[in-house]
Amino acid sequence: MPATKAAAAASPKRRAAEIIDAAAAVFAEKSYHGTTTQDIAARLGIRQASLYYYVRSKEDALAQVCKLGVEGFLEFSEEIAGNGDSAAGRLAAIVRSHLAPIDVRPDYVKVFLTERQHLPKVRRKAISRTARAYEGVIEGVIRDGIRSGELAPATDPRLATLALLGMCNEATRWINTARGAGVEETARAFSRLLLDGLIRR
Repeated sequence: MPATKAAAAASPKRRAAEIIDAAAAVFAEKSYHGTTTQDIAARLGIRQASLYYYVRSKEDALAQVCKLGVEGFLEFSEEIAGNGDSAAGRLAAIVRSHLAPIDVRPDYVKVFLTERQHLPKVRRKAISRTARAYEGVIEGVIRDGIRSGELAPATDPRLATLALLGMCNEATRWINTARGAGVEETARAFSRLLLDGLIRR
């Protein structure tokens, strides 16, 4: 394909990505209910009517933002879970992997965590299935550690998983702020905090 045609073909994809980026930023700032499609269009300096060429509605924009907000979490955790490292090493890597997107796409992560309940039932269920599968991978790593004797036998895998996710998800509110630590420092601190209570001594 000639360069000019390739550029023309890529342009709609770039514009679509820019629109979803803008939607993520506005949803993160104003919340889903506080945002209008005009707000998203204004963020890009385009007409509201032009927006509908790329997204059917505000709801559709939210669905795309949430999909990207959760994208990669399950795949990365599955890769980590199967790498043959110790349970403690794999859990520390999962914590780091969970926090890493805050540096790359913080608006997407925030919107996924705080606004996905506004999705219609079918779309919400699809995203929830991915989230449950992700939780299952973490639980599996913890169960491996208990079976091997590396982690404390009294550990409840489900509660430990929820504790890990609760810490990491809450960090989106303050990480990288003036009074908050960065991703790397937070990942190390959370891993120590979690594993000091799990490692069998």
